[in-house]
Amino acid sequence: MSLLETPVNTLEGASTTLGEILGGRAALVVNVASKCGLTPQYAGLVRLQESYADRGFTVVGVPCNQFMGQEPGSAEEIQEFCSTTYGVDFPLLDKTEVNGDDRHPLYTGLTATADAEGAAGDVQWNFEKFLLTADGEVVARFRPRVEPESPEVVEAIEKVIS
Repeated sequence: MSLLETPVNTLEGASTTLGEILGGRAALVVNVASKCGLTPQYAGLVRLQESYADRGFTVVGVPCNQFMGQEPGSAEEIQEFCSTTYGVDFPLLDKTEVNGDDRHPLYTGLTATADAEGAAGDVQWNFEKFLLTADGEVVARFRPRVEPESPEVVEAIEKVIS
């Protein structure tokens, strides 16, 4: 099964696939949390969405509560926080396990990709980023402290949407 065929649930609880959410667009899939020191990265993710949405790109936020309980809210609370605090208008999935025995199949596929240092495996923390082509191929992985608008992320996005 390709990543695009992976079943996922939206934050609103609708069952779908990653491919249906992407709709033929490239994507930056990011595990997010609202009570994390890295939460301000939402602002950069929103700016990426604004900058590249009309060029066949989207950000996909994946709320995750696995890292010190930093995404404790309900779906409604997460949506409210994201929209009112950061103006998030990119797709958000349901709260998801990214590591461990209950790791979502989406993250089983994503975490097989190595980062710039050649390390694959578990997600290190909130705001780890995976860049996918429109065909669902994972072409880059950026660790949590890499800012969404950093030169390496922007350059990688430019390559997949050109």
